[in-house]
Amino acid sequence: QVQLVESGGGLVQPGGSLRLSCTASGFTFSIYAMNWYRQAPGKQRELVAGITTIGITNYADSVKGRFTISRDNAKSTVYLQMNSLKPEDTGIYYCNRRGIVYDWGQGTQVTGSS
Repeated sequence: QVQLVESGGGLVQPGGSLRLSCTASGFTFSIYAMNWYRQAPGKQRELVAGITTIGITNYADSVKGRFTISRDNAKSTVYLQMNSLKPEDTGIYYCNRRGIVYDWGQGTQVTGSS
């Protein structure tokens, strides 16, 4: 079955950095575009960044210039490098295949202290 395991979250001061990882199994990773999402407390899950099968990326306006998404198909892993973190980046971060709204992992908590 499909498994998505997110890791790398933590508590970080404003301006700090984190690198999130999401390792996938149970499907052919290389043929799917992948997205990172986040869900802040009391808010709906929102798209943060995406990467196509050939490495074309897109970002939410709120993270452009600060976050970088990348993938390693050999490791079935998608990454999110988060720099210049802000308190409003706080939330649980999830990855998933683009267009898929099920098979979510447990997410990884990012907390930007203020």
